[in-house]
Amino acid sequence: MIPIVSIVGWTNSGKTTFITKLIPVLKSRGYRIATIKHNAHKFEIDKEGKDSWRHRQAGAETVILTCKEKIAVVKEIEEEVVLEELVSRYIDQEIDLVIVEGYKTGSVPKIEVFRPDLYEQPVFVEDEVLTRIINREEDLAELYEDQLAEIVMLIENKILK
Repeated sequence: MIPIVSIVGWTNSGKTTFITKLIPVLKSRGYRIATIKHNAHKFEIDKEGKDSWRHRQAGAETVILTCKEKIAVVKEIEEEVVLEELVSRYIDQEIDLVIVEGYKTGSVPKIEVFRPDLYEQPVFVEDEVLTRIINREEDLAELYEDQLAEIVMLIENKILK
């Protein structure tokens, strides 16, 4: 199984910003990275009126959008697919690490981004996460290289070992 780390936190805590700073550091060390973004709400990647949207409206249960650079699969499902199944089914085996944004449930290792100016308490107690990043008024915009290096070392030692 490909190693997974989940970046968790309340809405607007800075999870996406943190992930976009973490990925280049991991890539610079030679790791191949995949990401999964969990959305607690319904989402649409098809735009109303576009051909793929019309295919789904007509009753197609799976629609694949493809071009020479990328592929996207839109598939109707009865219930949410568990994280480990998503990874085994859709992530190439050459990937070294899957970074997940969200998926607060489950047993994968978690790093929590917490904004004390927006929320009174973190999502998890301290021993339920590998580490907690305190984001004070968008500190993540200036997350220093040494802090990122420490977090990468933690990921290497605890997840990629």
